[in-house]
Amino acid sequence: MSDLSFQPDEAEIERRVEALLFAAAAPLSALDLARRLPEGTDVSAALMALKARYADRGVRLECVADRWRFATAPDLAFLMTDRREEPRRLSKAALETLAIIAYHQPCTRAEIESVRGVSLSRGTLDLLLEMGFVRLRGRRRTPGRPVTYATADRFLEHFGLAGLSDLPGLQDMRAAGLLDFAAPAGFDVPQPGGPDAPEEDPLDPEDLAPEFAQDFVGRDEG
Repeated sequence: MSDLSFQPDEAEIERRVEALLFAAAAPLSALDLARRLPEGTDVSAALMALKARYADRGVRLECVADRWRFATAPDLAFLMTDRREEPRRLSKAALETLAIIAYHQPCTRAEIESVRGVSLSRGTLDLLLEMGFVRLRGRRRTPGRPVTYATADRFLEHFGLAGLSDLPGLQDMRAAGLLDFAAPAGFDVPQPGGPDAPEEDPLDPEDLAPEFAQDFVGRDEG
C-alpha cells in the first residue's frame, strides 16, 4: 500500500509517467497525466526527460495531436512482420481535397472546389469523414450557412504531426521538389485557422446525422 505522504522526486515522477503511457490503451495528453499525478507535478519536464532517454531505443516517446505515446522506432519498422496495409487507398482527388482542407481549414465545400478548380464528388468528402481524416467543424456565418470542414486527430496521427503548425511550409515544399523555385513573388503557403478565418456557428445535432458519412467507395469522381 502506497504512502500518501510520500512526495516523489523527479526520477519517481518519470517512472510514473512511463508506467501510465505504457499501460494506456490510447495516447495521453499532459492533462490526462497530470490528473493521475500529485498536484503541482511538472509533467512537461518528465515527458522531455523520457523523450530524451528513449531517443536511441527500439521504442521512442512521441507527441501526436498534443497526445503522448510510445511507438516503434521508424528504422525498425521492417521487423514488424505482422503489418497490414491500409485496406483503402485515397484517390488523387481525395488527397488533393485533404491537402486543401489541411491548409485552408476551416473551409466549405465551395472553397475546396474553388481551390481545386473542379467540382467535388460528394463521395470524396464522405470517404474522408468515414476514414476519420476530416471532421465537420461548424457553419459559416454567410448566406446558406454552409458546413465547414477541418482535419481530425486521425490526420495528425497518420502523417506523424504533433500539430497543424508542423505542416510543411514553403521552404519545406521547395526542398522536397513540390514547388517551383520560380514561384510568383508574394506566393506563400496558407496557415490553417489563421487570424483572418471567417466566423462560424457551432453545429446542430442534426448536422451529424448518418448521411454525412455514407460509404461511396465504389463511385468514381469525374
